[in-house]
Amino acid sequence: MRIMLTALLVLAACPAIAQNKQKASTTDVSPRTVRAFKVSDAAVQKLLPAGFQVNSPTAGPSKGVNINVALIDYLMMQDMEGKPLPPYTTIALNVPSKNTAGEAVGVVVGGFVAKAEAPGPYSVYEVANTSVDRRSHKDAEGKSIIDETWDITGDDGNTLQVELQFTRGVLARGMAEAKLHSAVKPDFYRIYKFEQAADVVRSTATGIDRVSKFSFKASGPKLAPLFDGSQQLIAITSVPFYSRTIYLPAI
Repeated sequence: MRIMLTALLVLAACPAIAQNKQKASTTDVSPRTVRAFKVSDAAVQKLLPAGFQVNSPTAGPSKGVNINVALIDYLMMQDMEGKPLPPYTTIALNVPSKNTAGEAVGVVVGGFVAKAEAPGPYSVYEVANTSVDRRSHKDAEGKSIIDETWDITGDDGNTLQVELQFTRGVLARGMAEAKLHSAVKPDFYRIYKFEQAADVVRSTATGIDRVSKFSFKASGPKLAPLFDGSQQLIAITSVPFYSRTIYLPAI
């Protein structure tokens, strides 16, 4: 189960890469929520650079997904000397892909951050104002009810509004590694080594559904071609704890 959860969240787990080819860059901690969709393969493929193609999972809770929308609210960021870096909110659009060598990777094709952070490490994030409201309530029976509201307004006319309410389940804890490329600079990639506690709250592939309320509204030149009303929501995963170290290729 942990393997499947990892595959859903990191988009494409990759084989371990030789330590002497990596240089630790930063560390961070965040809660995050991932909405996994099946949209037009043609629309997604247009976002990928030459040499990459969509590589949807064929099993597990994310079976059939071709784009993930990760809503990330960083709590702490540090460089490798322990110096604090300013945390920020990020919305990342990631595509499970494979390259010409057949290596399973993720490709970051877009997203939104505050003006000070744009265009981000992958050079694809657009400037946006983002508000986040996250609440947790435990009822008399001991059930934890989580509410989230995200409101993103981009400077380029893109908007995203997400509402979610679900009952917390048993968290699955695991460690994994992933490799993500930039859609606009495909030779650039980062390697994530992370630990997480994850909760799949909805999956059409496995029949899980603890979601009591969900709304996803996207518009604008970047988002409308992907989320045109024909998209299928495949899975939602809540990750209340995610801790990673980011590595860059050593020069």
